[in-house]
Amino acid sequence: MISLEKVLKKYGTTVAVDIENLTISREEIFSLVGNNGAGKTTLLRLILDLLEPEEGKVFSKGITVYQSDHWKKYTGSFIDNNFLIEFLKPAEYFDFIGFLYGLGTDELENRLEVFKNFMNGEILGNNKYIRSLSSGNKQKVGIIGAMISEPEVLILDEPFNFIDPSSQNILKQLLRKSHKGNTKTIILSSHNLNHVADLCTSIALMEKGKIIKNLPNSRQTMIEIEDYFNL
Repeated sequence: MISLEKVLKKYGTTVAVDIENLTISREEIFSLVGNNGAGKTTLLRLILDLLEPEEGKVFSKGITVYQSDHWKKYTGSFIDNNFLIEFLKPAEYFDFIGFLYGLGTDELENRLEVFKNFMNGEILGNNKYIRSLSSGNKQKVGIIGAMISEPEVLILDEPFNFIDPSSQNILKQLLRKSHKGNTKTIILSSHNLNHVADLCTSIALMEKGKIIKNLPNSRQTMIEIEDYFNL
């Protein structure tokens, strides 16, 4: 589904990503873990063609992402608030996304109903602009916007940040349901190892731009990951 070959990305003399080979298969829930500065967000941005590598190629369904827009039709993503249009109200933002994906009014409403508990009455109907929302509610708007098209590939950077514990658990349920339904591949980064252990099918540990472990989720994998962070 997603693959990288000999990808190198630098900021000045600092190596942000240096990956010889990485393949993320269809139907995986793939998690990137690592300390701040390990290169997780840069890697996600490379997959989304938001950054261009100095060397190497990033493929989606076998086609390099910078050669074609094909991947945009089946990919949903939320990295940070720069993805939001903050002068819109959440309903207007969702209408805009629905328009981009050709969703009718009824279909959009049906899809938003799935996120009713996640929104907790704080997103729609309060007449606030996105810029006026709390950090947690902005995060929710971005995640819903990424998922509302029911994408084949879903990419989220630290999706559990800023949101309360109840909403974190609801989000895990939504991601599991999406994975079993229309979304075939989920790629996320997270500092929360408990959520990673509960949710993901495979885990990659990054350090200084390199993937030093890439393992299926298991008790032994989590022991190795936890030992790494306890050093």
